[in-house]
Amino acid sequence: MKFIRPLVCTAFLLVSAASFLAAQPLQQKKTYTRQDTLRGSNTPERAWWNVTHYAISVTPDYVSKTISGSNKIGFAVIADAAGKQMQIDLQEPMLVDSMVLDGKKKLNYKREGNVFFADMGKNEMRVAAKPAQPWEAPEHTLQVYFHGKPREARNPPWDGGWIWRKDDQGRPWMTVACQGLGASVWYPCKDIQADEPDNGASIEVTVPDTLVAVANGRLASKTANKNKTTTYTWKVLSPINNYDIVPYIGKYVHFDDNYEGEKGKLTLDYWVMDYNADIALKQFTANVKPMLKCFEFWFGPYPFYEDGYKLVESSHLGMEHQSAVAYGNRFKNGYLGQDLSGSGYGKSWDYIIVHESGHEWFGNNITTNDIADMWVHEGITDYSESLFVESLFGREAGSQYTRGLRNNIENDIPVIGPYGVNQEGSGDMYNKGNNLIHMIRQVINDDIVFRKIMRGLNSEFYHKTVDSKEVEAYFSRESGKDLSKIFDQYLRTTQVPILEYRIKDGVMMFEWTNAVPGFNMPIRLSGTDYWIKPNTFWQQVPVDENFKNGFKVDPDFYCEVRVL
Repeated sequence: MKFIRPLVCTAFLLVSAASFLAAQPLQQKKTYTRQDTLRGSNTPERAWWNVTHYAISVTPDYVSKTISGSNKIGFAVIADAAGKQMQIDLQEPMLVDSMVLDGKKKLNYKREGNVFFADMGKNEMRVAAKPAQPWEAPEHTLQVYFHGKPREARNPPWDGGWIWRKDDQGRPWMTVACQGLGASVWYPCKDIQADEPDNGASIEVTVPDTLVAVANGRLASKTANKNKTTTYTWKVLSPINNYDIVPYIGKYVHFDDNYEGEKGKLTLDYWVMDYNADIALKQFTANVKPMLKCFEFWFGPYPFYEDGYKLVESSHLGMEHQSAVAYGNRFKNGYLGQDLSGSGYGKSWDYIIVHESGHEWFGNNITTNDIADMWVHEGITDYSESLFVESLFGREAGSQYTRGLRNNIENDIPVIGPYGVNQEGSGDMYNKGNNLIHMIRQVINDDIVFRKIMRGLNSEFYHKTVDSKEVEAYFSRESGKDLSKIFDQYLRTTQVPILEYRIKDGVMMFEWTNAVPGFNMPIRLSGTDYWIKPNTFWQQVPVDENFKNGFKVDPDFYCEVRVL
């Protein structure tokens, strides 16, 4: 028996991509607690209300590493709330000072770990009579005042929390990175991805008047206070993930540009340390507009024209903060100068600009209800890198970039994690997710249809939260092909499918093994337009002129081949 693995790239990387990528993988758990359930599921204390707006006010103290402020939570009652409690998330050691309902009534509340339960009273809340949309119900407000010393990020962005640093000239430089860990690490909120504030958010940041505060959306006001501080108010009009709402505080300078996109003029704003203005202008100019051109072609219009596109220099590597992307790639091409794919194509563009901006479509526009499905964010965004390479160097270059990432796949645990406990799956969601979308593209075998699907996803689920199954079903429905077994194989198992075959007496027999029952991914022979359609049982085809150069599977399929 001969074992052949022609589809595994031989490029060598010193460090796996999982250690490179700018996300915050949570430590995998074997058992889960009530706190995990409270954090990760739509509890009864969450289910009866819908967030419509956040108005966050925060004042940080750099010396003591403490913050204080409030969040005025706009919400609509969408189910009977009589006698119910309201769950507000704020992680230890942060403290709630008070909760005020509708600007007049102080509420009683109790704490359970990282959760506060507010007593809404027996008849305080009444559900609207079948509003057409949840956010059309009568709105209430709950203003939560808070203070404390938030968890400090030890190794951001991978380990999250508040980041207290100094810039290269020794001046305070502060921000937050909290994906996975959750926005409740610093401000009180409904900390579940399934409920974004439908009408956006505002963030009011008060800082010493020697510093500048930048946040998501557009600057609404700048107010000089009598105590040598300045208050900056930024407003976001679009729905936004909790963890995307962040302040950036430092000695920033600003420059701007415009991009003529599919929906007209898109404002481009750049905020960087004052001593980096010249190098930032060069790097951002070289990368941002080509990226936007590519992504609008494949994914549709940038999803947040109302809030603009913004890059903000950060002391950490980067994050996909909506309309205020954190950038810390040191104005280098590649990933801190490296090519994660080993293909040679990854050093020609700025990885953080491209990858984190790709999340504006997948992660920010389309957001998963549960982080167990985070491959929708990371896998498809990872494939946006390949599409960008393709836009620069051609189709084969993009394919080589994708194939090069296979060396980073560990197949340790499934890509989709356990639901309801705030736990994502394997870090393979990046590179395996990239290869999955690339294979789906091959199976569809029509780039007009594939592009229509990618754009259609961002239209169908515009500013919405989804489950993986909804995205999977959309691919199948719009392609006219049942792709469910392919998704099951690569998302829900760690098995790399093996195509077993033998040729005898002019007949080739083949089947998929190491695969989910009914796995039926078709395979194209390398360098041809000839396809075979294996399943998890033996089939056969005659050996004809299509096999004149032997049998070799197209390398764009991530599988193994075994000759019997």
